Amino acid sequence: MREALAVVLAYLLGSIPFALLAGRLRGVDLREVGSGNLGAANVFRSLGRGLGLAVMAADIGKGVLAVLLARWLTDSFWPVIAAGAVVAGHIFPVWLRFRGGKGVAVGCGAVIALMPLASAVLIVLWVAIVAATRYTSLASVTCALAFTPLAWALGYPWPNLVFAGIVSAVVVARHRDNVVRLLHGKELRIDLRRPRRA
Repeated sequence: MREALAVVLAYLLGSIPFALLAGRLRGVDLREVGSGNLGAANVFRSLGRGLGLAVMAADIGKGVLAVLLARWLTDSFWPVIAAGAVVAGHIFPVWLRFRGGKGVAVGCGAVIALMPLASAVLIVLWVAIVAATRYTSLASVTCALAFTPLAWALGYPWPNLVFAGIVSAVVVARHRDNVVRLLHGKELRIDLRRPRRA
């Protein structure tokens, strides 16, 4: 019973659409502006750095919380299942007809709680790529491709490796349109400059 509760709670946490809620604060439907994606990157580009960072933190937080709740309620490999459920909730939220974000920030949160050393390496890699190119999609796809080999090299157990493989494949698949735009030089960049004062 506790195992089922942990997984359901993780899914429901993941399905909280922070990006959509942030857009409504500004009277904007994020599904109709920018890339149309309900993720922190689109909030960053469409609504500004402040809300973008807030949504990113909230999405990371729900990934961390889902794993911590599962550890409190269960044992064994169930926190890994909860990690998968929170990512699934973000990508396929029941409230939005199963059309959500791409799972990068919430997946990052789950990895922080499950595999802190791997997450530290991936966060540094993600920040470095974004700082150098301003392409969040390129950073996300690169980190997804690196995740499973990195988890294996760091000696994580097989349930973690399965989680890494599945999440990496899903993240790459969700970014297929971004990859096409990157190849054609049409991908949107984020603006890292400080906003100018009036």
